[in-house]
Amino acid sequence: MLGPLGDIVVLDLSRALAGPHAAQMLGDLGARVIKVEHPDGGDESRGWGPPFVGPDGDISTYFLAANRNKQSIAVDLKSAEGKELIERLVRQSDVLVENFRTGVLDRLGFSVERLHELNPRLVVLSITGFGHDGPEGGRPGYDQIAQGEGGLMSLTGPSADEPYRVGASVADLLAGIHGAYGVAGALYERERTGRGRVVRTSLLAAITGVHSYHGTAWTVGGKVPAASGNHHASITPYGAFRCADGMLQIAAANEGQWRKVAALLGIDPAQARYATNRDRFEHRDELVADMEKALSAHPRAHWLAELGEAGVPAGAIRSLDEVYTWDQTRSQGLLVEVEHPVLGTIELPGPPLRFDGLTGVEHTAPPMLGQDGDAVLAWLEERER
Repeated sequence: MLGPLGDIVVLDLSRALAGPHAAQMLGDLGARVIKVEHPDGGDESRGWGPPFVGPDGDISTYFLAANRNKQSIAVDLKSAEGKELIERLVRQSDVLVENFRTGVLDRLGFSVERLHELNPRLVVLSITGFGHDGPEGGRPGYDQIAQGEGGLMSLTGPSADEPYRVGASVADLLAGIHGAYGVAGALYERERTGRGRVVRTSLLAAITGVHSYHGTAWTVGGKVPAASGNHHASITPYGAFRCADGMLQIAAANEGQWRKVAALLGIDPAQARYATNRDRFEHRDELVADMEKALSAHPRAHWLAELGEAGVPAGAIRSLDEVYTWDQTRSQGLLVEVEHPVLGTIELPGPPLRFDGLTGVEHTAPPMLGQDGDAVLAWLEERER
């Protein structure tokens, strides 16, 4: 592949979602990503479903989501032969990605010190559940556990009494994104220092790192935020509203936009209870009721057209099939077509970044277990000569 990281080699020892997502992002940027999997079943996400696809119904769509643009080799990290092969690959790699529990890689004989003995220029990305140190650093962690422990579930749902998990695995995905971001910084630093370093993040850090204004509401304002359903915690009106045939979303983030919404719906924007954002927030239930009474006169399409004409941010609430068949989604390169060795031509959710002037990038399908063993060994021998 062409791309900003076209000369970078990533050794991906991770599994499940956070680490594989980070490595996939680096692959999207052009890096060669060599995914190391155990010969007995490989990455556990190969068994996560439904849905499963393929002639034998044994290919996990979950695995397909996090492993494009990679080569797969089957290696037993506990065997002498496996350890020797990993040492050879470490010497030829720029980045190593792992998300083992704290201490596991050390027990396998690949402590950070040993990795940097083998390759002083190696950047190591380590993703854990709750951090590599601290009083609970060794805890195992999965996405929903981190969403709860990191406070995100307390901000999500219809009310404070009904905490919900976010529908996507955001702790894993955000940890992967932060990890790839950290790797990019470490690779840039290496150009100056000639040495690699360890980049650490965790599912807990990923969730805490996106608290944003919810976090400062507590750290600075002394207020503990709580779930507010489909309405914004600070801005009103900003949320989901019922109209004649369903729901639409309206986001009036400033006074000008609010006045446009009020004019369309026949509401006096200057009345005391709605005059400022603070007033509207204090009377949000009344405002939502007034807005939905007016919105009930027409279907969603009518209001989306009217709001669009007025320049007010508004939108539908789409199901995923609608998202992926939407012309706007497809125009942004958010789907990629790849040739899978078993499934043939398939479409995958694509990378969220686009680089001006970078055209003709060919993505590769997530690999079958161990399918690239011979190719990787041939490449490795060539590199070692």
